Amino acid sequence: MRVLLISANREDRNMVTLPLGLAQVGAAAFRAGHEVDLVDLMGADLVRDRVFDAIDRTRPEAIGVSVRNIDDQSMAAPVFLLDQAAEVVRYCRERSGSPIVLGGAGYSIFPGPALEYTQADWGVAGEGDVVFPELLARLETGRDPAGLPGVHRRSGPPASPRQYLARLDDLPWMDALSWLTSMPSQPDRWLPIQTRRGCPLGCAYCSTPAIEGRRIRSCSPQRAAEWIEAALAAGWNRLFFTDNTFNLPPSWAKAFCRELIQRSLKPIWRVILHPGRVDEELAQGLAEAGCVEVSLGFESGSDRILARLGKHFTAQHVRRARAALKQAGIRTMGFLMLGVPGETRETVQESLDFVEAVRPDAVRLTVGVRIYPQTPLANWARDRGVVGPDDDLLRPRFYLEPGLEEWLWETAHAYAAGRPWCIGP
Repeated sequence: MRVLLISANREDRNMVTLPLGLAQVGAAAFRAGHEVDLVDLMGADLVRDRVFDAIDRTRPEAIGVSVRNIDDQSMAAPVFLLDQAAEVVRYCRERSGSPIVLGGAGYSIFPGPALEYTQADWGVAGEGDVVFPELLARLETGRDPAGLPGVHRRSGPPASPRQYLARLDDLPWMDALSWLTSMPSQPDRWLPIQTRRGCPLGCAYCSTPAIEGRRIRSCSPQRAAEWIEAALAAGWNRLFFTDNTFNLPPSWAKAFCRELIQRSLKPIWRVILHPGRVDEELAQGLAEAGCVEVSLGFESGSDRILARLGKHFTAQHVRRARAALKQAGIRTMGFLMLGVPGETRETVQESLDFVEAVRPDAVRLTVGVRIYPQTPLANWARDRGVVGPDDDLLRPRFYLEPGLEEWLWETAHAYAAGRPWCIGP
């Protein structure tokens, strides 16, 4: 079956990234015997022309559209990014009568509402590596894809439970990597790498469990190092790891660093670490393996707020992690989220004092929290009347602790204004 896959994401205000997830799904479809063409719309000025050219070139019998982000999570001036996917679906309809299938991280959070909004035909929520090739097989033979794990039909019945892969080593990662590394290596692009999926932590506001499930599934350190070696051979030496739980467990992260060192591989890379599981051994291993920057999503400097958010660490854990990473010569990026449930003027000041004391190399400061469905934050917001009981939350809605609104915005702006290392709200 001829398949056209389109990455609709054009959000370029943060890190400009390549469509890793779509490449993985495309590689799985290719392995299953389908003809696959992948188009990345990042940087495209004439989107309609790009879509029309791709359709004319491939004559697809099915079209997949990847939705990376629903919005930019900015409370001050939110941008509804799902309109990018809706635009692509509309252009596909103009040029082709083939069925259109949505997928991607953003879609998986809002499968039903996003499908209705974009007016695509089908959607695959969760991991599409196995499900999407089977969906194509059914479309090719005239069978109904309804009933496949995580597959939604527009205006159809609820989907069956999602399917999550148990062994990531079995995925066609090299084929996906070949697709990504064949794209131009622009100066502002880092190659995304993923070594594990799933997160068991259950932070009160986080959508990751809705996308990847709650059980961590990792590839082997040896297989991950093979992908790094292939990326370096293809000319990509700047990599960022999309894993939200890279150092859970720490033994895996340490083994991976040892693997890179033993192979004499020295990529330049970034990673996200859980602050509660960083020690000097891990920090030194990261540095020796080429890691130059770590993101620590500590969100607050108040232990009371950290507990309220469901974090499994304390402010002291963050201090120790920062010290170990600094000693190893690794740049640290911190994230501070103000206005969460239970926040007070005292806890805000505690967090700002904490940042002053810890002094990461850079801090991104946000006010208000994007509310995602099926999270404790969504339940709190409904209990307090911030959102209605029937609000699907597709359009960006935010929680900001009542009584802090004007004061918190003024405080956050004033704090960021005098500190060039602080990226303000």
